[in-house]
Amino acid sequence: MDKSITISTLLSNLSDLPPMPDVAQKVLAMIRNPKTNMAEIGQILSLDQSLAMLVLRWANSAYYGLRHPVVTVNQAVIVLGQQAVRNVILASTVASMMDRPLAGYGLEKGDLWQHSLAVAGAAREIAKNGGAELAEEAYTAGLLADIGKLAFETVLRDINPVSPEWQGKAFSHLEEEYFGIDHAALGAELARRWNLPARLQDAIANHHEPSESKEGRSLCYAVHLADYTAMIMGIGIGIDGLQYHLDPAAVEYYHFNDQLLDQLTEEIPDFIMESNNMIRALPMENA
Repeated sequence: MDKSITISTLLSNLSDLPPMPDVAQKVLAMIRNPKTNMAEIGQILSLDQSLAMLVLRWANSAYYGLRHPVVTVNQAVIVLGQQAVRNVILASTVASMMDRPLAGYGLEKGDLWQHSLAVAGAAREIAKNGGAELAEEAYTAGLLADIGKLAFETVLRDINPVSPEWQGKAFSHLEEEYFGIDHAALGAELARRWNLPARLQDAIANHHEPSESKEGRSLCYAVHLADYTAMIMGIGIGIDGLQYHLDPAAVEYYHFNDQLLDQLTEEIPDFIMESNNMIRALPMENA
């Protein structure tokens, strides 16, 4: 095992990925500023044709169920609110990152992206009874829950995860055993470097062990259950397959049962398709 590999070394593996666009960075910084108003955010988003188009598509999507479509970016950001605008920005940014193959995890091109969309959509649905803000937070955390895999996968290529000693174990155990950190903690560090809120960092770090959350278990539980749902559906599961330990406290908190699982498995494919239809209009196709 090689626990000498540092977080910084692993994160350096992301250096070949596309940088976050200037407009996206500007908007995320504005959202972190409590004095920013939605009109200012709309004005900045209007400077980027791709993001402006995506914000309009997002606001007019079936999820928001508007009677009359919005036609300006300013209207769209008001409909969406800051949390959902952040989701639009992050989705457009990480799409091209997560769309690539990850040989170290046995994931083909698009697998991680489809899995991340599934977790995001399921987490938002699971958390929606807690209010719109929690639902949008859950979407963000679900979308980014496995982003740490982008940094890990190259060093995992030299490990044989199908050897007998790893049978029945999840990849998070393999990562921890070999490197002293798992992809969840690594993803949380990346979220910290992107200046995302502590609650999101916590949910990403603890989505496999949600009872260890220190910032808000309602958010962490939603992502945990959503990740389980995506695994059960077989979306982007990779080499470690269905090795997933469901936290009973999360099940109890959200009254997670077969009926809800059936609902999610019916809705998630349409959500993935709709999300891809919106985001594929962006330059990620050429990434």
